[in-house]
Amino acid sequence: EVQLVESGGGLVQPGGSLRLSCAASGFTFSRFFMTWVRQAPGKGLEWVSTINAGGGSTTYEDSVKGRFTISRDDAKKTLYLQMNSLKPEDTAVYYCAGMGTTPIYWGQGTQVTVSS
Repeated sequence: EVQLVESGGGLVQPGGSLRLSCAASGFTFSRFFMTWVRQAPGKGLEWVSTINAGGGSTTYEDSVKGRFTISRDDAKKTLYLQMNSLKPEDTAVYYCAGMGTTPIYWGQGTQVTVSS
């Protein structure tokens, strides 16, 4: 059974940091591009960042460039998203996804709330 389990979300003040984790099982994690996607209240899904298989290439949505860092540990089958300088507009449910040409596998999401 394929599972992606996110953790690390929570309430943080503007300017703060959080590190999200996504633990994978049931598929060959190392062979997959992995992505973080978020959904803000009342809005649609928004792509945040993608990392290739092997971790040598990363891409980011413009609003998070320079603040967020995606990484992976294939030995631990875990995807990460380090989020710094958080802003209220980063408030959303964050999902990790295993990618084919489109997302194939989805986690259940973790809530990130940025508020004073």
